[in-house]
Amino acid sequence: MKKILAMVAVVGMLFVAPAAFAQNDSAKTDSAATTQVDAAADQAAVPAEGDMPVHQQIKTKFIEGGPLYMAPILLCLIFGLAIAIERIIYLNMATTNTKKLLLNIEDALNKGGIEAAKEVCRNTRGPVASIFYQGLDRSSEGVDVVEKSVVSYGGVQMSQMESGLTWIALFIAIAPMLGFLGTVVGMIIAFDNIEKAGDIAPTLVAGGIKIALITTVTGLIVAMILQVFYNYLVSKIDTLVMEMEDASISLIDILVKYNLKK
Repeated sequence: MKKILAMVAVVGMLFVAPAAFAQNDSAKTDSAATTQVDAAADQAAVPAEGDMPVHQQIKTKFIEGGPLYMAPILLCLIFGLAIAIERIIYLNMATTNTKKLLLNIEDALNKGGIEAAKEVCRNTRGPVASIFYQGLDRSSEGVDVVEKSVVSYGGVQMSQMESGLTWIALFIAIAPMLGFLGTVVGMIIAFDNIEKAGDIAPTLVAGGIKIALITTVTGLIVAMILQVFYNYLVSKIDTLVMEMEDASISLIDILVKYNLKK
């Protein structure tokens, strides 16, 4: 294209001598326009952000937000999810069919006594079976002692189920704080650039504001994700605790009936 424009300029200079300088200016204008077209074509060749895969967009935003500020937020998400998944698996394994367990214990008491009932508890996993075992182990000391033992060991089992929730709560609280820290740092960078340049231009403040917005959004998203898992775990623990309390009352009733039959 440039060669063709140059030939046109030469021909114009030969045949239109009085307008040589005007023709030369036209050739320069056409050359600049051609350069702009080539640049636009190069930009069009680069895929738009909306056309990139999701993981590539997330990677791009992570880099734009600054690894120094985004990495701690990402670590909060990773550690929080790891603890949440571990707690979900633990609580699901701790779930016991209390009605079936109570029937098996009552049947074992009638057939083989306390030792047979304790064996049923040993062969059953979960906190309810552990509490029942502690109660049955002290059945010879009276119903009052059994009740106190069940309540005490129930508190121990509840503490084990709640283990790790404090860390998830910490990550929920600290992730937005880290995001806001990136916001403050980004605004400081923006104002430093304005001070150095002595002028307010969009290009000077855009980088700092981008860091501020990306880190804030990331911190809030991490906190919301972990909050969902936290609320699920709390609800699951509350359900298990209610089952434990209800089953413990039923166990004491079964022991009272067994002692009356003796």
